[in-house]
Amino acid sequence: MVTSSPANVRSAVAAPRLVVDLNRCQSYGQCVFAAPTVFRFHGTESLEYDYAPDPGRWAEVRRAAAACPVQAISLGVVPGSDSAVPEVPGE
Repeated sequence: MVTSSPANVRSAVAAPRLVVDLNRCQSYGQCVFAAPTVFRFHGTESLEYDYAPDPGRWAEVRRAAAACPVQAISLGVVPGSDSAVPEVPGE
């Protein structure tokens, strides 16, 4: 018999995610300026980011994606989940 614990239930529901195509990224850093709590540089050119930011940060993440000059930032969900990128009121 399989039981569901709260941890199992949480892991079954996928959260919205952001993905950065690091092959396309040219380290312009516009995302770091737009969403410094989500994106940061490690060293001089290596971009680090939170692939599942807090829901309250999605307005920043959307601005960062829009600011990327090479469109290396994608917003979406993990395949197979039915979660969507949260709507941000006023946008």
